[in-house]
Amino acid sequence: MAFLLNGKPLAVDIPFTYGDVHYPANWLRLSTAQEKKDLGITEVADAPTFDSRFYNGDGSAKALDDVNATDEEGNNLTDENGNQIIIKGLKTIKKEIIDQQCAGILAPSDWRVIKAKETGGTMNSGWKTWRASVRTKCNSMQDQIDAVSNVDELAALFTYTETDGVISRPLGEFPTKDD
Repeated sequence: MAFLLNGKPLAVDIPFTYGDVHYPANWLRLSTAQEKKDLGITEVADAPTFDSRFYNGDGSAKALDDVNATDEEGNNLTDENGNQIIIKGLKTIKKEIIDQQCAGILAPSDWRVIKAKETGGTMNSGWKTWRASVRTKCNSMQDQIDAVSNVDELAALFTYTETDGVISRPLGEFPTKDD
């Protein structure tokens, strides 16, 4: 909750002066509702906050799908090569992040693939299986993202919850490699 004194905000845990009286930093926390009221302090609800990954500061949803960039007159904007400029929507942005995460997970074991190709050898089947499972999970996550029809559904995919002591999200996690 936020506090106002004569229409001006009072910060919790910050000392303040009213009239000739200096109040300590913890006064708002320790005072009763009546003491605050007697001083003229009102309590107001905090401004709502929104997950900036999915929503604008005013709470409106960010664009879900890609759109063509246009000027103020509605004309399509093109780059120096004449290609349409695209403004990426959340689906594209989130799928690119998943691609980057997948590549980052696989990169430390890429040398195993390269070594097998260069030497004509084989790669351990456990590594092959794990790498395939990472790519499969990447594709599955991107399919889930493609399947949403609104920003709330997309946000829900990335929201962690706890059930019976297990923290998870509907999107899931990439598989880990046990050596």
